[in-house]
Amino acid sequence: MRASQTLFLLLWFFCIYAPTSFSTNVTYDHRALVIDGKRRVLVSGSIHYPRSTPEMWPDIIQKSKDGGLDVIETYVFWNLHEPVRGQYNFEGRADLVKFVKTVAAAGLYVHLRIGPYACAEWNYGGFPLWLHFIPGIQFRTDNKPFEEEMKRFTAKIVDMMKQENLYMSQGGPIILSQIENEYGNIDDHYGPAGKSYIRWAASMATSLDTGVPWVMCQQLDAPDPIINTCNGFYCDQFKPNSKAKPKIWTEGYTGWFLAFGDALPHRPVEDLAFAVARFFQRGGTFNNYYMYHGGTNFGRASGGPFVASSYDYDAPIDEYGIIRQPKWGHLKDLHKAIKLCEEVLTATDPTITSLGPNIEVAVYKKGALCSAFLANIATSDAKVTFNGNSYHLPAWSVSILPDCKNVVLNTAKINSASVISSFTTESLKEEVGLLDDSYSGWSWIGEPIGISKADSFSKFGLLEQINTTADRSDYLWYSLSIDLDTGTQAVLHIKSLGHALCAFINGKLAGSGKGNHEKANFKVDIPITLVAGKNTIDLLSLTVGLQNYGAFFDTWGAGITGPVILKGLKNGSSLDLSSHMWKYQIGLKGEDLGPSGGSSGQWNSQSTLPVHQPLIWYKTNFVAPSGSNPVAIDFTGMGKGEAWVNGQSIGRYWPTYASPSGGCTDSCNYRGSYQASKCLQNCGKPSQTLYHVPRSWLRPEGNTLVLFEESGGNPKQITFATKQIGSVCSHVSESHPPPVDLWSSDAESGRKVGPVLSLECPYPNQVISSIKFASFGTPQGTCGNFKHGRCSSNKALSIVQKGCIGSSSCRIELSINTFGDPCKGVAKSLAVEASCA
Repeated sequence: MRASQTLFLLLWFFCIYAPTSFSTNVTYDHRALVIDGKRRVLVSGSIHYPRSTPEMWPDIIQKSKDGGLDVIETYVFWNLHEPVRGQYNFEGRADLVKFVKTVAAAGLYVHLRIGPYACAEWNYGGFPLWLHFIPGIQFRTDNKPFEEEMKRFTAKIVDMMKQENLYMSQGGPIILSQIENEYGNIDDHYGPAGKSYIRWAASMATSLDTGVPWVMCQQLDAPDPIINTCNGFYCDQFKPNSKAKPKIWTEGYTGWFLAFGDALPHRPVEDLAFAVARFFQRGGTFNNYYMYHGGTNFGRASGGPFVASSYDYDAPIDEYGIIRQPKWGHLKDLHKAIKLCEEVLTATDPTITSLGPNIEVAVYKKGALCSAFLANIATSDAKVTFNGNSYHLPAWSVSILPDCKNVVLNTAKINSASVISSFTTESLKEEVGLLDDSYSGWSWIGEPIGISKADSFSKFGLLEQINTTADRSDYLWYSLSIDLDTGTQAVLHIKSLGHALCAFINGKLAGSGKGNHEKANFKVDIPITLVAGKNTIDLLSLTVGLQNYGAFFDTWGAGITGPVILKGLKNGSSLDLSSHMWKYQIGLKGEDLGPSGGSSGQWNSQSTLPVHQPLIWYKTNFVAPSGSNPVAIDFTGMGKGEAWVNGQSIGRYWPTYASPSGGCTDSCNYRGSYQASKCLQNCGKPSQTLYHVPRSWLRPEGNTLVLFEESGGNPKQITFATKQIGSVCSHVSESHPPPVDLWSSDAESGRKVGPVLSLECPYPNQVISSIKFASFGTPQGTCGNFKHGRCSSNKALSIVQKGCIGSSSCRIELSINTFGDPCKGVAKSLAVEASCA
């Protein structure tokens, strides 16, 4: 390293971690955040630190920076950090300070959303359950016990950041903080007490003296100086509640979350880029992607209820930390295009006019500077004239003109390459055999059906589950016995607040029931056989993440609250069991013994392995898949439960809960407003079969996998899967703008650059090894399924091979001078599929 480089890095380090003498002032005005006296256009992305591992953070954050981000935004999760009142956890994935410093080390800013209500599809919205049991407490309203606890935790987080000099006012990376979260969506339910609570929260936050602005999202009446901000799929029409505040978008959804029992959400990048461009077109200067990397709901962190263990969110960086193309690349190009306009965007307000039905132009002009956004809000293409020039505007798109003349990017035209990725499976059983010739296969422990623990208790009537378990476990047993003179066939009717249950009659599984994300409560009628004499009814109620959103969501219950009725008894009579004496057990015996860590001495490896039976703990040892590619476990063949790798919970698994068969489409039309139910994928299939195992949790060999299976499955069918990159593709037409980094105005360049097809291998040290397909003319299809159209240049394949093979990246200019003209007068494009090795 040269001396100049060393000096630069030292200076940069002191700027990031320096004492307050190196502080930078952060303020705002009506146009933008003002950092060190300069208005800034800022692009941000959400990354939640506990949804990935510390070992993954640097790579994910660097990829975010490479994608054009300036800011990383994260919630702070109260129940993660204070699971027991006064007992704190800031280790491992909960190391918030380390995460913020990792962002700073990449040269990016931080928006710290303290809340401390998070929502975020996180268990109980981020609130710790002990908070619910404080006498007299009411959440998120003008209630002294709640406000005291909220202030105490918020102040603790602020003090931690101050002690590490992490606010920008101290020379650190934090430029914004958030108090509360989306309260304006539900504050009407709280009446006047809700309004006073918001005023209190604003006053409390600003009194903590962070030296940086505070925001409240979705809070139209956010008191000064709090900035109210927008969340949604589109925020171009949003206006702050004061002309002194900038237009900020705190949650621009890159996709949507996955719930067990639902299809897989997908948001096309053309629509996402359109939404972002529209936001900046209409005066926005701070945009945040929710999520930029979604990650994984490890352990019992997911909320909902029914939110899946995967929190991939169709984000630009996927659950495993791999760049998702073309979403990441197209947004990167968009960010470059917007930054070309930054000087004039922050200098003035836009002048917005109409050029026709659903055609809108915004012009930013200051002195010699001029930038324009041309938007077609219709679902059909249009041709417009602006400043004497003609422009073709594809449907539902925005063209960006940094010089008010030349188009640098159109949101519907993707220059970025696409990548096909897939999972390659390998047998878990084969890996086990490699570990030790003296032992291979699975051992097991049977979880007792019904009451088995000394701390069980009895109560008349049916108890609500969350108030009973305090969420110490997903499980609550409800048990009773009844005596009958004669045996009979009957129906057991059960009504539950959710989320699922298994019913056992005389020690045998008789049936089950479950709700879904939209409706957690359910009722079930289970045919049963009762015997003469004593009959035992054991009901195992289970939660699948606690409610995280809605007015008074903290009071929404779970469990079997009844009625529970035996129907079809002698002479057609019924017996209501709801008010009988029930015996209760919180949690499983196995949870107390600790087999999830694999260390219990009670594992049975001698007798036949029970399969397709409920309530079984399974354990095996395995060798990790070789290489460095991301790893998942495919739980096909299992029912429902939770899994631990080397003592770390990878989350709840539920591969048997399939999505409805209808509602998906083979091809998604990005044109027109997006909502979460649009562009669904994977209909009629299990919502999630693959479950992420972070590489840092694995050892080369000597690993332990432990499962608790609730409903019955065969662990011998479990396989490993590693994520592989297959083909790299691009499809560029003659009407595409050139790549953003080649853009220049006519005044700067005498030669007008045409469209260019770009390919780049996804991993370092890879080169393009082969060209699977190349066609210049009228090719059709998508990556992996390209086909020649009715005309195609016979030179295309050889030209692309010559220009790309052996290189890590290549660029091919679209030109009839290069390829010839296979069909004169017809609009042509170039489609290429390549392999890297």
